[in-house]
Amino acid sequence: MVCTRKTKTLVSTCVILSGMTNIVCLLYVGWVTNYIASVYVKVQEPISEKKLEEDKGDTLRIIERLDHLENVIKQHIQEAPPKLEENPAEAFTDSSLFAHWGQDLSPENRRIALKQFQYYGYNAYLSDRLPLDRPLPDLRPNGCRNLTFPDRLPEVSIVFIFVNEALSVILRSIRSAIDRTPAHLLKEIILVDDNSNNEELKEKLKKYVDEVNARKPGFIKVVRHSKQEGLIRSRVSGWRVATAPVVALFDAHVEFSVGWAEPVLTRIKENRKRVISPSFDNIKYDNFEIEEYPLSAQGFDWELWCRYLNPPKSWWKLENTTAPIRSPALIGCFIVDREYFQEIGLLDEGMEVYGGENVELGIRVWQCGGSVEVLPCSRIAHIERAHKPYTEDLTAHVRRNALRVAEVWMDEFKSHVYMAWNIPQEDSGIDIGDISERKALRKKLQCKTFRWYLVSVYPEMRMYSDTVAYGVLQNSLKSDLCLDQGPDTENIPIMYICHGMTPQGGPIQNRKSKRCLELQENNENEFGFQLVLQKCTGQRWSITNVLKSLSS
Repeated sequence: MVCTRKTKTLVSTCVILSGMTNIVCLLYVGWVTNYIASVYVKVQEPISEKKLEEDKGDTLRIIERLDHLENVIKQHIQEAPPKLEENPAEAFTDSSLFAHWGQDLSPENRRIALKQFQYYGYNAYLSDRLPLDRPLPDLRPNGCRNLTFPDRLPEVSIVFIFVNEALSVILRSIRSAIDRTPAHLLKEIILVDDNSNNEELKEKLKKYVDEVNARKPGFIKVVRHSKQEGLIRSRVSGWRVATAPVVALFDAHVEFSVGWAEPVLTRIKENRKRVISPSFDNIKYDNFEIEEYPLSAQGFDWELWCRYLNPPKSWWKLENTTAPIRSPALIGCFIVDREYFQEIGLLDEGMEVYGGENVELGIRVWQCGGSVEVLPCSRIAHIERAHKPYTEDLTAHVRRNALRVAEVWMDEFKSHVYMAWNIPQEDSGIDIGDISERKALRKKLQCKTFRWYLVSVYPEMRMYSDTVAYGVLQNSLKSDLCLDQGPDTENIPIMYICHGMTPQGGPIQNRKSKRCLELQENNENEFGFQLVLQKCTGQRWSITNVLKSLSS
């Protein structure tokens, strides 16, 4: 899995800071977008009847767009493929698969292509018709072509993991690895099948492997799980079989660019405690065209969804686009010294399926004496699926895994993860499994604190202090509406339909003006109420999770 640049999740959380003079409403649409209100909560001034009438249409359109966006995001969170409509013509019209491709296909072939798209999350119909050795554009910065590398570099084992992947996509990953990695550096390829039930991945894949191994005995090794273990444990399975000094752990839906290996192996040879990520480009899921991505570092938000970051200022000051980019975290695929990977604890096999393991590894490497880099001169193209066909509830797995990371590595900042997911720190109701071994590993490695990591490695990450409560803010006057961050600029809050909460709390009062944030009936408003700052009338607000006494 590589971090997608699409929207990942939608969660609305209000955070009340100590002193009750600041309210922060966080609207997570993909990555965390933070809005901080000023000392006085800004509420819209009363507007004329004429202006209300003029704006009503715009407001309704905004609400409609928000509702549509929320539905789209919720579907993406579930990572479930869209259902095939009973009317094939309507399905063809609605499917994103045919937005930029397939207009010339017959209805029957469109039906076949759509069925495969729903199964794989990408255009397997087209992939089956593309050559396995298709050329890729060389998207490396110009200076990369002039670099020289040591004659003696360590060999690498490339591990591909998959479950029910399209055979042509797997074979293209293998072929591009063979064609674009110098033969004297590529020791072996390891395929980890996480219990696929696709018959094509048994006999046909075996035939291909046998043909390659007939020319080069033992070059491709196949590991097949008897039950589905998930991406995290599958990567570790591949590592256990690898024999080269360096191991590259990849999804089986990638294509390698020329010259990808030498920069990576050189950096690891210089310092075995470096964990390396290539720079990723996108293979579009519909037409398989290559989309160039800008050079980026890799990080995460407080939900521990991975994200691309602008390279740090120190990198820009070098004015050298071939220079390694210091990165706070990893987004999935990476290359590592085989023995060092074991020394620092591999991946957390107590996690489920995938999500968060890449963030945990990056944090652990930095806190325990290593470093993480992204190399501009090593480029790999990766398919960003339209949907994940192999798990029905990805968000639940990511949330559970994120809490494991928080409890082991984040010290006092673990509260930020609980806040981001809007769940209580005590009695969360989520079983994160046994973390005693991971805590023992941290102690054994004598790792630094998470505060050190935030200050020294990831200063871009926003920290929140003196938080007394977080969650959904609900008013006693209208229990089905909650405080939310509105569509307008300047942090003007609005009331919106609640997502569910557990009552706790009281009035929200500005200590300087003594006025309260309350609801006032307004028939011109979409929900019949508007937010006002007024003399307190006894309305009470409740919020999901309270950390400190709201009266202190």
